[in-house]
Amino acid sequence: MIQLNRRDVMTAGAALAAVPLIGAGTAEPGWEKLPTEAYPGKRDDISFADPLHGWYGTGKGDLFRTTDGGASWAKVASKPGTFIRALGFVDANTGFIGNVGTDYYPGVTDTTPLYRTDDGGVTWTPAELGGKTIVGVCAIDVLKTQRIYQGKLEPRVVVHAAGRVGGPTGLLRSTDGGKSWSVSDLTAQAGMILDIKFFDEQTGLIFASTSRDAASTEGLILRTVDGGKSWTPVYKSGRAAELIWKASFVNAKVGYATVQSYDPARAQQLIVKTVDGGKSWTELPMVMEAKARQFGIGFIDEQRGWVGTMVGGFETKDGGKTFAPAPVARAANKFRVVADGKKRHVYAIGTEVQRLTIG
Repeated sequence: MIQLNRRDVMTAGAALAAVPLIGAGTAEPGWEKLPTEAYPGKRDDISFADPLHGWYGTGKGDLFRTTDGGASWAKVASKPGTFIRALGFVDANTGFIGNVGTDYYPGVTDTTPLYRTDDGGVTWTPAELGGKTIVGVCAIDVLKTQRIYQGKLEPRVVVHAAGRVGGPTGLLRSTDGGKSWSVSDLTAQAGMILDIKFFDEQTGLIFASTSRDAASTEGLILRTVDGGKSWTPVYKSGRAAELIWKASFVNAKVGYATVQSYDPARAQQLIVKTVDGGKSWTELPMVMEAKARQFGIGFIDEQRGWVGTMVGGFETKDGGKTFAPAPVARAANKFRVVADGKKRHVYAIGTEVQRLTIG
């Protein structure tokens, strides 16, 4: 029976040391390894509120902050027993910190799935869930939008947090910037939830798996048009031992997601692509390499993007039709694109924290 290797998924520690890095050698001009504290495995998420202010977390419960665009980092908080799995910041002060939860990884004792900070990550307050909860968070989506109120347009922040790897699954939703939350049990819809994306208050996608059983689960994408009250499957991989891990959208129509396979006999790695806002998806072959299990994905436009895998990074310049090795470190779990005037900074976080500046 195929089993989901938790160390591969979350820490990518000893397993990574034994895997050759495809594409290693001469670094692509512009890619930088940022000066961060050493960590035995992969870090899972990085979030920027603006070109200067950013944060990343670790499975040890450490939160690091930069105020100079990643040139330097300082530890601003440490909460042993918490596994910082996901981050989402509204501005330089206010953000949300997702914890993967207990009963999955050794050493995780914190049962609080989501925290809020209003001082740049120094202090954390548990999200007020009204007595309900979910087990853990693997992804946070922060949507800045507007609404008409008494004849005026006013800003509105909608936040979703969902999880988790290994299940069980649930969704947290706030339409008032995190002051109040609704809690939804999604165990009937998905076995695991790994990522989430909303385009407006009503329309969104969940990237998931059909089952909690790694041997039988299929990759799954769900879509809602009613703010998460109901979900419709829009993609199933049809192959066992697969998950949809992470997604990246360049606009409301065009997006990509990684298909993570745990089938040792499967060498062909795939990504999926949508051009209609997630209503339908097309599979694209990425690379023929059994060890290249996928993690994060990030695109700066409809043509150019990167995928992080267990053996390093891959880049496409033609919208996913072809891929070539790229000097992105192993197990890059999340890519973030940050606009900075005419420039764009692409951040990749995994066994290293890296930055590519374009423009």
